Amino acid sequence: MAEVLIDTDLAGAMADTATAVEDVLRRELPEPKGPAARLHDAMRYGALGGGKRLRAFLVRTGARLAEADDEGALRVAAAVEMMHAYSLIHDDLPAMDDDDMRRGKPSCHIAFDEATAILAGDALLTSTFEVLSHEATHPSAEIRLELVRALAEASGASGMVGGQMIDLAAQHQGADFDLITVLERMKTGALIAFSCEAGAILGECSEPVRDVLRAYGYDIGLAFQIVDDLLDVTGDEAALGKKVGKDAAAGKATFIGALGVEGARREARSLIDRGVARLDGFGADAEPLRALGTFVLQRRN
Repeated sequence: MAEVLIDTDLAGAMADTATAVEDVLRRELPEPKGPAARLHDAMRYGALGGGKRLRAFLVRTGARLAEADDEGALRVAAAVEMMHAYSLIHDDLPAMDDDDMRRGKPSCHIAFDEATAILAGDALLTSTFEVLSHEATHPSAEIRLELVRALAEASGASGMVGGQMIDLAAQHQGADFDLITVLERMKTGALIAFSCEAGAILGECSEPVRDVLRAYGYDIGLAFQIVDDLLDVTGDEAALGKKVGKDAAAGKATFIGALGVEGARREARSLIDRGVARLDGFGADAEPLRALGTFVLQRRN
């Protein structure tokens, strides 16, 4: 994959969103105090641990396309990042992917303990819906309810959690491309697709607009996961902040196993091209989402 410099405007916009959403997270997450201080500390450790804030950027960019309120968008973005943080804390547990490192520092269950990590994930999950349902997110209770419903669907048994179950069941089973696509659409793609659609929900857009952004999100999400699989084979541990080669050692069902390295790269490019083509109807306003395709393909962590 040829080296391409990330668009500086995109990099700046992503950094700006990361800063803004971290401010919301700090405000919404409980300060470590009282008898449950250890839980609060673990929640903040998992949710404020850095990262690309890709999902937050997608929420905010979609909201700008829909001319929705920015403060409401940042609250939804923070809720999505809480959901993502919960999933990473639980994914790292010994019973799941058994990862000791996350973003260059000890995973939550290593920094604290397994029981605290489980509870921190549980609390972040429920805090997600607390933030979404608050009237500060959107003045319309109907819109807030739709956000809750759509995120619950994307993150539950028919989305992220269901995908994780298929992922665990597929270990050492020689899963084919179709099954891997299904599990990754659920495990990774569903939350990214919601992130893309959420701005359109906030802006009360039509169903066709929501459908286009959601479909773009699924394409970007699958490409993102393919690059993740590639980085586990070809990436640098220092840049990734975690061990490489774990997928193969654990017998994970990956796109690399189904397509090989070069086949996976071609599939990622095809998905990005398809996703970007979906945005033709938005004109120049969707340029950040188009530029994001290059970011996904070229990322090194």
